[in-house]
Amino acid sequence: MAAPAPILETERLILRLPEPADFEPWAAFAADEEAARFIGGKQERPVAWRLMSVMAGAWLSRGFGMFSVIEKASGRWVGRVGPWQPEGWPGTEVGWGLVRETWGKGYATEAATAAIDWAFETQGWHEVIHAIEAANTRSQAVARRLGSRLLRQAVLPAPLNTPLDVWGQSRAEWEARER
Repeated sequence: MAAPAPILETERLILRLPEPADFEPWAAFAADEEAARFIGGKQERPVAWRLMSVMAGAWLSRGFGMFSVIEKASGRWVGRVGPWQPEGWPGTEVGWGLVRETWGKGYATEAATAAIDWAFETQGWHEVIHAIEAANTRSQAVARRLGSRLLRQAVLPAPLNTPLDVWGQSRAEWEARER
């Protein structure tokens, strides 16, 4: 029997497993060229559906995956944030992708903090990474706010084959940081 699905709460957000009702806003997010620029690019609805299903399925196959992020004040789906490590990935990642209307509100940092805490507490990770393309300065800023630093370069596995920078920190560094 699978463990109960985690629900994480922050001051402004709820992080929960993806649900079928998330598809419409997820598809709109995936179709936004600017929002999807560094996470695989703009995607048509059938591709967005497959990606949402893959992320939901990661919870069964890995015991973790991206959370749907729900804004408490409005109840709306605003993105996906969380632990991610498909086969061949360059490490144990907590990644983020949020709808443009929420950029600049600190949601990525807030949600990623909760997801990193959860991953370290429940998954036994020793390191958290963030796979960030060199041109993605917004995500680099989030990584810095989380206390991460540039660790190394990597190339994502096929079929992506994307060169990128691996930002991150050890569990000891995460636990020692100022909150």
